[in-house]
Amino acid sequence: MSPSIREALARGAERLHAAGVESARLDARALLSFVLGIASDGLFCVDEIDESQIGNFGSLLERRMRREPLAYITGEKEFWSMNLEVGPGVLIPRPETETLLDEAFRAFPDTGASLRVLDIGTGSGCLLLAHLRERPNATGLGIDTSENALACARRNAARHGLAARCRFEFRDMSDRCDAPRRADAKSSLGLRAAAGRFDVILANPPYLTDTEFESSPPEIRNYEPRQALAAGADGLDAFRALAPVLRDSMTDSGLAFVEIGAGQAEKVRGIIIQAALELRRVASDLSGIPRCLVIGQAGQAAVGRL
Repeated sequence: MSPSIREALARGAERLHAAGVESARLDARALLSFVLGIASDGLFCVDEIDESQIGNFGSLLERRMRREPLAYITGEKEFWSMNLEVGPGVLIPRPETETLLDEAFRAFPDTGASLRVLDIGTGSGCLLLAHLRERPNATGLGIDTSENALACARRNAARHGLAARCRFEFRDMSDRCDAPRRADAKSSLGLRAAAGRFDVILANPPYLTDTEFESSPPEIRNYEPRQALAAGADGLDAFRALAPVLRDSMTDSGLAFVEIGAGQAEKVRGIIIQAALELRRVASDLSGIPRCLVIGQAGQAAVGRL
């Protein structure tokens, strides 16, 4: 006789717990819902599962027991109430990153504004796509050094009907944002030449120290892209590279919204001041951790509200 949903869920949660997964029951429920193709809140409306479903559930449990992130197993992650595709090589969006959007919409409350948005290190495209969905007259560019991430971001844009208002392109910190990259182009085009181009800049740069990354949970250390998370011995390498890019890619009245790690606000403040930028505001996430720096051009007034 096939097990009931409750029995299968209990056994799955036990296996995950034994493997050290802290959110064992929640993850078991998410995986079982995924196998059955139903929403989690409808799980207990099903009486039994068949043998093939039991087998599929067991295979997914084994992946999670190896500490593969749940989002990579299901291929999706919710961000700003949007279901986004994610997969290996693509940073999984975190809830605290939504703080950048809260601050951007607070600073630029006009929903009809024709803003030009730059998303640096776009990954899945989560920040840019969420911004464009809330601001129907905005257009944007997402840049990343990972072709895998860019392909994922393009699919997410198409999935949510936003592809016509954005593009995603390969750039590193020395590439321009105002011209498409040729296949034979080198990294000498100079992103700093794109001064005055974007009203809103969103950036979630890597900010873990190398030591923090190496001591992070296996879901992060063994699966997520290191280049999207670790930033040198002090965790500030990406901010040093990013600061002049912000200065030369922002309109005089524009603002940048940059994610930081816990305890980094004052150190990053010094970096942005050296780049002739001005820290306008430090915003905390829902856990009370300073998470978002709002940055403008030194000596310039922002169009939006702070």
